[in-house]
Amino acid sequence: MEPSTTTPSAGGSPPGGSGSPAASGIPGRPGPGEEDRRTRIARYVALFAMPFLMVTMMYATYVGTMHSPAPKDMPVAVVGPGQEAERVAAALDALPGGPVEPRLAASADEALGLLEDREVSGVFEIPANGEGAAVIHTASAGGASQASTVQQLLAPVAAENQWQVTTEETAPLPDGDMSGTAVLFAGMGMMLAGYVPLSVAMMGVPFLLTLRRFVPILLGWAAVTSTLIWTILGPVVGAVDGHYPEFLGIGMLTVCAVGMTQLLFTKLAGPLAVLIGMLLWVVLGMPASNLALPVHSMPGFFQWLHGGLPLPAAGEALRSLLYFDNRGIGGYLLPLVFWLVGAFLLSLLKERRSGTLIPAAPPVTDSSTPLPALSGGPMRSFRFRCFAIAAFPLAILIGVVGTMSASMHKPEIRDMPVVVVAADAGQAEQVAEGLRPQLGEMLDLRTGTSVEEARKQIVEQEIVGAYVLPASPGGPAALYTASGAGSSQQMAVQSVFQQIAAGQKIPLETTDIKPLTQDDTMGSNSMYVGMSWIMAGFLIMAVLRGGAPELTRTRHFLVKLAGWAVGISVWLWFLFDVLIGAVNGHALELIGFGALTVFCVSLVTGVFTRTFGLAAIVPVMLVLMLAGVPASGGGLSLYMVPEVFQTLRNVLPLPAAVDTARSLVYFDGHGIGGNLLTIGVWGAAGLALNFVVDLWLARREKKAPGAGAVSGTPDASGAPGGPAAGSGSGEEGAGEFTPGGGREAVPAT
Repeated sequence: MEPSTTTPSAGGSPPGGSGSPAASGIPGRPGPGEEDRRTRIARYVALFAMPFLMVTMMYATYVGTMHSPAPKDMPVAVVGPGQEAERVAAALDALPGGPVEPRLAASADEALGLLEDREVSGVFEIPANGEGAAVIHTASAGGASQASTVQQLLAPVAAENQWQVTTEETAPLPDGDMSGTAVLFAGMGMMLAGYVPLSVAMMGVPFLLTLRRFVPILLGWAAVTSTLIWTILGPVVGAVDGHYPEFLGIGMLTVCAVGMTQLLFTKLAGPLAVLIGMLLWVVLGMPASNLALPVHSMPGFFQWLHGGLPLPAAGEALRSLLYFDNRGIGGYLLPLVFWLVGAFLLSLLKERRSGTLIPAAPPVTDSSTPLPALSGGPMRSFRFRCFAIAAFPLAILIGVVGTMSASMHKPEIRDMPVVVVAADAGQAEQVAEGLRPQLGEMLDLRTGTSVEEARKQIVEQEIVGAYVLPASPGGPAALYTASGAGSSQQMAVQSVFQQIAAGQKIPLETTDIKPLTQDDTMGSNSMYVGMSWIMAGFLIMAVLRGGAPELTRTRHFLVKLAGWAVGISVWLWFLFDVLIGAVNGHALELIGFGALTVFCVSLVTGVFTRTFGLAAIVPVMLVLMLAGVPASGGGLSLYMVPEVFQTLRNVLPLPAAVDTARSLVYFDGHGIGGNLLTIGVWGAAGLALNFVVDLWLARREKKAPGAGAVSGTPDASGAPGGPAAGSGSGEEGAGEFTPGGGREAVPAT
């Protein structure tokens, strides 16, 4: 459920992004012999290194930490009679692997106070006389996955002592945020608002990145973006109820802390700051956040980071505000204050010691010089650049927070296909008819008479489960499912039919015909594999658009894209299989399908980046990545998200990629043919449209006044990603945000 919704800004060129200063008499166009073969190769290597590092560090971390999470030292309070409580605490402490760190509490009130303060993950209240029912207290508002883990750890201990178990919620999630993801997407939105604009501003308005000018802009930006996030999650989606002033305060502090620190990174590292920011705010921040999976199920390094990174601080502060009456909120806000103040002081020191110029940024000190609004685009006025610098990250923010929260904040089971199996077709239909009024729209009940046929349908993922009626009076019913197709839908079906069997007073035997492997206990590996292919496909075209303007025709980059697709697919298989051990076997199939997916996605992305510039990354990311996550069933079941995503499942490339990875590992390759067709259609359309773009660009070149001369401003520093980044090609007129932006430099406003 923790999709990777954190695509970095493509606004800044990677190292080596724009070539050398102009020396040919044509501003912005490299002169003859200016860039020799060795320099050009080095530039291309740097260009390909940028998406390689982004994809690698994101999915190495996500797959490495989340493919098989195991609780370690999860704090649990034990309350009950003295000796009995000590005995239970000792038993918990002796569990294999050390999943629990038990603490004795003097009273139930004290233990529940610790739970509300989130100092413990759960409370185990044992019977007063050693007999009767034990109570497991959880707080789903502190993490739905954490509450589930606590129950899984404590219930077996109660069973060993022959205690019945009841569960009580101390802090339940509200109806508008049943998945508990509102704080996750709010925190992610704040991270994006803090770090994405800097890489865009560095190339378009570098003179604004001085403390004197940047601080008031940052304050206003933080207020606007925090309000926007609250509006999306509150009035629009319905996941957050009220609390606007406090939400605004937390949001402004978070955005300012991240933005100020990103400014410091930009002053120190120039374009490479986007990698540093992505690593800290997103890649390391997500596993350390305790917002998707319990931080106590992450490696110890991330448990340490939980107390210091901005994403965990913002998320936990929002939890305190929304669900825990502000308990402990000050402690969570303190790290944000440290980041903000420390970054401000270091930025001030940097400006006083070495000036305000930023490495690899255009050496421009005022608004009079036209620069590209986004890397690789035409020269733009100051007013247009300001618009682009705000609009580009705002579009990403709205896409990520809006799409993900709207699709996942309130999972409800709808039309989940299940077969009722009986020896007699009439009996099966009779039982199904009796169940339909009880279940409403939750299940799409079908009937059958063959267990083997039902199992086959599960393997082919046509149905989610099969409920087999007892063969004889008093005998057990059977439920067949496949966790390999999705653990969330399997648990949902099991919960439904356990209640049905209890109501019918018959025992229920459950069988998982395609269980998850020990290397994929969350069932999330297929999602991350598919997402890594998609991200590798559209990122490469983003960096080539901004940093290799001489690649103007399809024939120029087709071979390079094919090489990239094969190379990154081999590397990702090696990373996931050999280094991490999360995806085992099927090497040739995964590499082949991965290469095809990367290649086809890059072709589709190229159509838009070559026509609309880097602004096209926003709609491409929205369609290919963000809409594809809920449509893939990789996190939540497809039958728990809005119905529109069931239609998109058969159309978008990400669901095809996720389903292929899942089918290879768990379902003997069933359905891969249809997935190949989906990816192939996208690739064929992309290839054909790229040739159309070739003709369009050639025609525009011939019709343009003074064809062959491109106005621009040379990068006096010779640094990559300078204002000449979009010149020297037949494609430099393709503007950002509006198609066909003009060639001429627009006078500054």
